[in-house]
Amino acid sequence: MAQWTQMKQLIPYLATQTLNELYSPSFPMDVRCYLANWIEEQRCMFRSQPLQLVLTVRDVLRKERELLSQASTQIPALAHISQPPAQDSMAVAHTTRDVDMLVLKVLEIQDCRQQIHQLQEELNWERQNYESIQGTIQQTHTNGMDSSMSEVTKLQNNIKQHEYNGQVIAKKRVQLLQEAVSSLEKCQSRLINRIKAWRCEQLLGVNGKLRQEVMLAGEPIPELQEKLGRLLQTLIQSSLMVDKQPPQVIKTQSKFSTTVRYLLGEKVAPGKPVLLKAQIITEAQARNLGQLGCVPSENVGELINNTAILEHNTSSKSTCATFRNMSIKKIKRADRKGSESVTEEKFALFFTTEISITGCDIPYRIQERIPFLVPERVPWKQMCRTLNSKFMSEVGTQRCLDNYNQHFLAQKIFDKPDIAGDYSNMLEVLPGRPFTFWQWFDGVIELTKKHLKSYWSDGLIFGFIGKQHLHLILKDRPNGTFLLRFSDSEIGGITIAYVAPSENGGQKIQNIQPSTKRDLEIRSLGDRIQDIDFITHVYPDLPKNDVEALCDSPQRSETPQDHNSSLYSMSQGQPIEMELEEILNRLSE
Repeated sequence: MAQWTQMKQLIPYLATQTLNELYSPSFPMDVRCYLANWIEEQRCMFRSQPLQLVLTVRDVLRKERELLSQASTQIPALAHISQPPAQDSMAVAHTTRDVDMLVLKVLEIQDCRQQIHQLQEELNWERQNYESIQGTIQQTHTNGMDSSMSEVTKLQNNIKQHEYNGQVIAKKRVQLLQEAVSSLEKCQSRLINRIKAWRCEQLLGVNGKLRQEVMLAGEPIPELQEKLGRLLQTLIQSSLMVDKQPPQVIKTQSKFSTTVRYLLGEKVAPGKPVLLKAQIITEAQARNLGQLGCVPSENVGELINNTAILEHNTSSKSTCATFRNMSIKKIKRADRKGSESVTEEKFALFFTTEISITGCDIPYRIQERIPFLVPERVPWKQMCRTLNSKFMSEVGTQRCLDNYNQHFLAQKIFDKPDIAGDYSNMLEVLPGRPFTFWQWFDGVIELTKKHLKSYWSDGLIFGFIGKQHLHLILKDRPNGTFLLRFSDSEIGGITIAYVAPSENGGQKIQNIQPSTKRDLEIRSLGDRIQDIDFITHVYPDLPKNDVEALCDSPQRSETPQDHNSSLYSMSQGQPIEMELEEILNRLSE
């Protein structure tokens, strides 16, 4: 109700039109006033109420907050209204807003699913009716009658309309799913560690009190003691996790690091340090861990610096064991059969420790899933999601690979998109190139992460695109229009493709020599673009001098200049997706 109290102070200063837009007939001011306390306490988790009510209430509250924020610096009468502590209020507001938005997206996804189901039922019915009158149509044509043709045409139009509506809702559903997953990841990164640690410590306290009560009962109760011991072991197993994963591919004599985190903090027996040990096990040993229930005795490899002590960091309030300079000294491989390669033999790092809590020694091994249980073959769309996740996580960006990028990657691997096949060719040298797909893809990630992250996140880099697509989207653009794409011929290179006048008065598409990591360390991409006079507009039609990211590079900021520019944010697909379907259709002809 605190927000409504502030709004009542602001209402006399608002224009009538603003009030009418804010409190429409669907959500009048009287409802807002009488239900103020109830409305502000809601988290939009309604089950029986319509989704539209949730959206309306949320939008009103959001607009109120915007008006209050704008008015706090303009209207002196509002300055005396007490505010909660800024830091706590901001943290709570951000968390509440993110969770509310996530819940609303889930509701919208559920609504889309119901609409798709309803449309599918209607479509099946229309198709059934259409098929049932096929014989009638033939008969009417034979008899020279076409009285049923209008009904047939109507059914055909209904089927087409249902199919179109289904495609529209399906696209919306996919978009909402992507947004919801992104929101979920953001919420979890903010909340999960704190919540999980609190629950673990709380459960540990409950377990300790129950053990104490059992001991104070006078007579031993072995069943309860055994059960509490199992619960305690399960609790500890769920509180130990590999926080920083080691590399998936590790060479011998190469240093690497990994971190194991203990979510129970300092809840261990004092005076007895907890030592974690790492060892190498084979794929077969890893698969049998759940059955054997013990540490494998056979030694298949030797690790250097394979022990670490569990230490508590008071500043971060985390308890971790960090293996900083671990390396594989040697490893024993099995005899290979036939054409098997070295990469087909897999190993795992196995961590073990003993933790003492209230006098109980609990041996522990970290294992939460069946090791190496991965599918042999996956559809291209699933593989593409993996490439997208790898690119976004390693670059550290929220901008994903769009349909153009995915289409080009499919052509790069298979020479045709959307195929469920064998990806072993990704380890082989690409046709006409001296490198493999993974070497090329990792080179792009490394270049983007170190030198192009802001350009990519702002949507200034088109990314992965083939020359055929390139000519189609640039052919009707004026001279000087350019776009940035990752080089197809070099590892870790970015090139500028632009429209230039040809000798016969027409136009041609030119590509500037790719800039590599070494080039961008000498001079940034933005400076290089500003240095080239004959490229003037970023695709589709943004003047390069008006794009702040291309003007305010680190090198240029050393010499202050008045660019008098405003920030343009090219959304990753707004001007592009309108043409995508047409271009892909032309390419498939």
